[in-house]
Amino acid sequence: MRIAFHGAAQTVTGSKHLITLEDGTAILLDCGMFQGMGAQTESLNQSFGFDAAQVSFVILSHAHIDHSGLLPKLVKEGFKGKIYCTAPTRQLASILLLDSANIQKNTAHTPHGSKEEIPSDPFYDVDDVIATLPLLEVVDYNTWTVLQPGVELLLTDAGHLLGSAAVHLKITEDDITQQVTFSGDIGRYRHPLLCPPQEFPQADYIIMESTYGASLHDPLFSTTDELMKLIQDTCIRKKGKLVIPAFSLGRTQELLVYLKQLTLENRLGDIPVIVDSPLSLAATEIFTEYTNCFNERIAALAQANENPFEFPGLHWTRCVEDSIKIKGITEPAIIIAASGMADAGRIRHHIADTIQDANNTILLVGYCAPGSLGGQLLSGAQEVVINGQEYPVMASVKSMSSMSAHGDYENLCQFLACQEPAAVKKIFLVHGEPKVQEELQKRLQHKGFMQVHIPELHEVCALSQVPVAV
Repeated sequence: MRIAFHGAAQTVTGSKHLITLEDGTAILLDCGMFQGMGAQTESLNQSFGFDAAQVSFVILSHAHIDHSGLLPKLVKEGFKGKIYCTAPTRQLASILLLDSANIQKNTAHTPHGSKEEIPSDPFYDVDDVIATLPLLEVVDYNTWTVLQPGVELLLTDAGHLLGSAAVHLKITEDDITQQVTFSGDIGRYRHPLLCPPQEFPQADYIIMESTYGASLHDPLFSTTDELMKLIQDTCIRKKGKLVIPAFSLGRTQELLVYLKQLTLENRLGDIPVIVDSPLSLAATEIFTEYTNCFNERIAALAQANENPFEFPGLHWTRCVEDSIKIKGITEPAIIIAASGMADAGRIRHHIADTIQDANNTILLVGYCAPGSLGGQLLSGAQEVVINGQEYPVMASVKSMSSMSAHGDYENLCQFLACQEPAAVKKIFLVHGEPKVQEELQKRLQHKGFMQVHIPELHEVCALSQVPVAV
C-alpha cells in the first residue's frame, strides 16, 4: 500500500491524497481545487498527477471547494466510481459545484500583480456537474461500511463544516489489517454552531491537516464583542460600510449566528445586514435541515422554533440586479459576500466599490492564501488590482482569527489525544504552509508521535505493514 499527495502538500488548498493498494485499488481522499495560488493556480488545477479513470472510488471529507471542487473534472476525465460522503455534504457539494461551474464560465482570470484579464478555459461545465451528482453516495456517521472485500470505511464528525468528516479506512492486505485516518479539516472544540470533533479508533497512519498548527486563536467567547466593536467604529462612528468576505458554506452561517446574538441582545440596532450570495441562501436553507449537527446552544434555539440564521434587518440578494443595487446604498451597512479569500465572486466588486473610502472597513474572517486578494490586504498592501484595475487601499483592513473554522494547535493536539502515540507508525502533515507544519511537527514529536512527515506535492510514500513495538 502506498499514498501519493497530489494536493494540499505544503499549501492549504487542492486537497487530494491517493491511496493505492497492492491489487491496484485506488482510493482518492478528496478531489479539491487549488485556490489563491496566484499565477500558478490554473496550472496546478490542470493536471491531477494521476489517471482519473484508474481511481476506484473517492471519499469526500466535506463540501468546501478546496476539497470537492475538481470532482466534475475527475468525472470528465474518466472516473466512474462512487463518491462517498455524508448526507449534508452531498447536498452542499451539489449546490457548490453547480455554482463553481457557472463562475468558471462567467469569469476571467487576472494574474497576481497584473492589470490584464485573461479568459480561462473552464475545468468543467454544468453538464459535467450533472454527471457527477448521481455518483455521490451517502454514508452515515459512526457506521463501518464495506466498500469492497478488505476495505471498510468509517466517518466521524470533524466539526469543521456541516457534514464534515474525518475519514477512517480499515484496509486488509495479506491478512494484515491497518487503519489509515484522514482528518479532513478539523474544527474547533468550541465551535459557535457545530458539534466538536469526535474521537476515533486507533490508527496506524494519520493524514492530518495543519492550517493553524503554529497558532492559538483568540477565545471564541470574545468574538461577538469584537465584531460589535468593529460595527460600532465603522457603521456608527464613521457612518461607513463593513465589508466581509465570507465563504458561502460555513463562515456566512457563523457570521449570521453572531449577528443574531447581537440582535437578541439589542446591540445591533437598525444597521442593515446584506448577504449578497444566492449560494449562501441555498446553503443556509440546507443548514436548517440538520439541527442534529448543531451544538447544544444552537440546537436549543432551533427546537424552540427560533431560526438561528434569521433576524430583523437581514436582507438576502436573489439576483444580479439586487447585487448591483448595493453600490447605490449610501447609509451604513454590513455587506457579506463570497469568496472568503476575496479571490473571486461578488465580494471583489464590493471591495472595489468601498476600498478607496477611509470610512469603510474590510474585515477578513478566515485564512487567506498569500496570493489571494484577501492575502494581499492582510499583508498590508497599499495598492491592489481588482478585475484588472488598480485601487489604492484607503479603507481600514481588519482580521478576526477567532472566527476560523479550523482548529489551532491545541485543537489539533486534542484531536490526536484519543490515540496511543507509540502505536501510530507515521503522521503525514498536509493542508498547511511549510513553516507552520515544521512547528507542528516539533510539537507532535514532543508528545510522542516520533514519525511526523511533511510530504511534497506528488510525493509517493510506501506504508509498511510491519507493526510498531508498543
